[in-house]
Amino acid sequence: MSSPLAVVALIGRMVVLFSLLMLVPMAFAWADHDRAEKPFFQALVITLGAGIVLSLTTRRFRRELQPRDGFVLVTLTWLVLPVFGALPLWLALPGLSATDAYFEAMSAFTATGATVLSGLDSLPLSVNVWRCFLTFVGGLGIVVLAVAILPLLGVGGTQLFRAETPGPMKDQKLTPRIAETARGLWIVYFALSFACFVAYRAAGMTWSDAFMHMCSTISLGGLSSHDAGFAHWDSPVLEGVAMLFMMAAGISFAMYFIAWRQRSLRVMWRDSELRAFLLVVLGAVLLVAGYLHVHGVYADQAQTLRHAAFHVMSVATTGGFTTVDYAQWPAFAPVLLLVLGCFATCAGSAGGGIKMMRMLLLMKQTHRELVRILHPSVVNPVVMGGAAVPPRVIHSVLAFMMIYGGSIVSLTMLLLFSGLDLVTAFTAVIACVNNIGAGLGGVGPGSNYAGLTDFQTWVCTFGMLLGRLELLPVLVLFTPQFWYR
Repeated sequence: MSSPLAVVALIGRMVVLFSLLMLVPMAFAWADHDRAEKPFFQALVITLGAGIVLSLTTRRFRRELQPRDGFVLVTLTWLVLPVFGALPLWLALPGLSATDAYFEAMSAFTATGATVLSGLDSLPLSVNVWRCFLTFVGGLGIVVLAVAILPLLGVGGTQLFRAETPGPMKDQKLTPRIAETARGLWIVYFALSFACFVAYRAAGMTWSDAFMHMCSTISLGGLSSHDAGFAHWDSPVLEGVAMLFMMAAGISFAMYFIAWRQRSLRVMWRDSELRAFLLVVLGAVLLVAGYLHVHGVYADQAQTLRHAAFHVMSVATTGGFTTVDYAQWPAFAPVLLLVLGCFATCAGSAGGGIKMMRMLLLMKQTHRELVRILHPSVVNPVVMGGAAVPPRVIHSVLAFMMIYGGSIVSLTMLLLFSGLDLVTAFTAVIACVNNIGAGLGGVGPGSNYAGLTDFQTWVCTFGMLLGRLELLPVLVLFTPQFWYR
């Protein structure tokens, strides 16, 4: 049986640690002398105080996590921390409602990239830093970070890692100890982040812009400090850097870790999921570029290829950056981009969606069933990486896809019930559940989510949470069996 107070005890310590992250935007506020220095200090004090109170009042309930505790703690973490993440935004931006502040924080924390804010260029530097920095923290998972440090707090983290890690192969460990695994993933994450930061700075960004866009790129969060996004610079070099690191972040961080330990890149190329990811993205770039050329969207072929490549990479990896309003392209192209964002990234990456691994397993299982129709007695297991995939994994993928489809339909119907038009409602749900950011219609790349009502905003917020935790860890809490002894 799950113990709520034991979970609350851990939440309290996470809130304390989370409050310290506010020192980063505070440092920028102090250096830039912007008006958000006081709101961030107030938010830090409130967050730190709340965390200390929660920790002290529940300290006698601390104990080793049970499997059910992991699911409760993961979901509560992603619900509670955005509350405190929204606090400095609410304090620093007059007129921003509590609903919109929470939406903005959840969007950043889940690395979705949807926003209700405009006039980003005139916002205090520290506010933009905080939005982008939250995507960095949430990119690989605040809970994976907690797994790495939980042993220092006297609490094991295996159940947390299994509950939060994206993808169908959650039980695979890269090292014998789960905490070492989490630290190894963060080493990869920080190494890519440092390289991205240096590359952006060398390509012409200021130090602050390089830091903010590094955070959004490696996390595939897509938030920017400029309303125009990457069009602010109109630089093919910067766009090339962004594409390179969005692609890198769309690949499983575990593959980098394994390649580093084996001192060989062969293990990466032998991975069928990675090969499929690269082939799908390359094929989509050529298809979109050819389609735009045939329809005469851009007169120059180089410009056509440039915009096609950037937006295919951006949306397919759920990075969400833009240089043009691709919703104005002929309908096939923007719809294809959203479809790619639903599945293209690798399991274990910073990307959202159902992941390429599940898509490959689903295709192989479909082929298997077609063969069995013709040859009922044939032994034809689903094989990935030279090994037969266990039936429980296949069943998990099939259940996931059914729940995924049901969630998309249910949330879309809620938005339609609230009065939203079909294109905006459906693509907003697709964009939020898959952590893509922009949809089409009223939430397209040329606009934002500010036009939604509070009810519609909360539906999209819940969609982002579902997508970031890949549905099952959240929805399992609503089953009666979860709460039985």
